[in-house]
Amino acid sequence: MSKKTQTLYIFISLLIVVAMGFFFKYYSGPAHKWFNDYGAAVFYEIFWCLFAFWFFRSPSATIQIPVWVFIITCILEFLQLWHPLFLEQFRATLIGKWLVGTTFVWWDFPHYALGSVLGWLWLRQLQIKGYAKKSQS
Repeated sequence: MSKKTQTLYIFISLLIVVAMGFFFKYYSGPAHKWFNDYGAAVFYEIFWCLFAFWFFRSPSATIQIPVWVFIITCILEFLQLWHPLFLEQFRATLIGKWLVGTTFVWWDFPHYALGSVLGWLWLRQLQIKGYAKKSQS
């Protein structure tokens, strides 16, 4: 697969993940609490894996990206225990809520792990698809 084609797949994947993430975040049907609070977190992880893969596409990055995304989001979760004025002001904005969250919850960690594993599987598929196309050429 050419870099241009792989970039297109990544872009389409990002659009799908963003749409699903917002759908989960603002879903109001049955089990909406889980979808809003935890299901969206799974897509948050996948989004960051795909976003990083846009820039780093090596086979080793396919493994390293989800690990780093998981570590960084866990750090961000712990930062929710810290309440300096500048961080509270950022969290008060919509983008601040989306990026760094507002409330520390232990139950977020398994969902971050799930999202990172699913992100790794997604990146692996993009990587495998790329190598399969190259070998057929």
